[in-house]
Amino acid sequence: MERWKGRVALVTGASVGIGAAVAKELVRCGMKVVGCARDLDKLQKLAAECQSAGYSGIFVPFKCDLSNVDEILSMFAAIKEQHNGVDVCINNAGLAHPEPLLSGKTSGWKNMLDVNVLALSICTREAYQSMKERNVDDGHIINLNSMCGHRIVPISNIHFYTATKYAVTALTEGLRQELREARTHIRATSISPGVVETEFSYRFNPTDPEKAAATYTSLKPLQAIDVAHAVTYVLSAPPHVQIGDIQMRPVEQVS
Repeated sequence: MERWKGRVALVTGASVGIGAAVAKELVRCGMKVVGCARDLDKLQKLAAECQSAGYSGIFVPFKCDLSNVDEILSMFAAIKEQHNGVDVCINNAGLAHPEPLLSGKTSGWKNMLDVNVLALSICTREAYQSMKERNVDDGHIINLNSMCGHRIVPISNIHFYTATKYAVTALTEGLRQELREARTHIRATSISPGVVETEFSYRFNPTDPEKAAATYTSLKPLQAIDVAHAVTYVLSAPPHVQIGDIQMRPVEQVS
């Protein structure tokens, strides 16, 4: 991670869970991390934690609603003005609503598409343009995917979310091909965790906290820091090494 010290990383969905763990780890490694989310208070608390821990990097909180295109573009403009641009983009933000294919609400489907697919694609495009205009040829774009992006489980409530993660799998490989065609050495990686102990299950099952908790007590889940370590592993790979996808799950997880 030595070569990334002082350089700028954008981490979306940085206020909690995997995003917060990734942001803290990159700050610990000496990077300047712009962490965005809708909850500015949580971002500011994370910045204070990084500062009190004495990390060599800096955490910069940025309030942004990723379902709003104008806010995303304004964020990239601010990063350009205040920090020159983005060298690493971690597309971590994602959400799931329990909306089946046969009875789900259109609003829930649209929200998942807006954040999991469109916001990821917009951030990817803007990050690449930021790198290109500054002749950054060793940047990295990392998409936080899911094991749901590789297989379909027989749970109706999660099928639309699964479709958005299949899209992330396709988008990451398409990005790799386009970056190569553009004759850059910017790399693209997808990281696909299985069950990670975060707030995810509680948000997915808001009316059934016992069911949500069972997701994490029925086996020994991954921790957010495990995924953060996968991110630093990817960034630490030699510049000529392209790690396309990391699939990681708890040893006890069935599929």
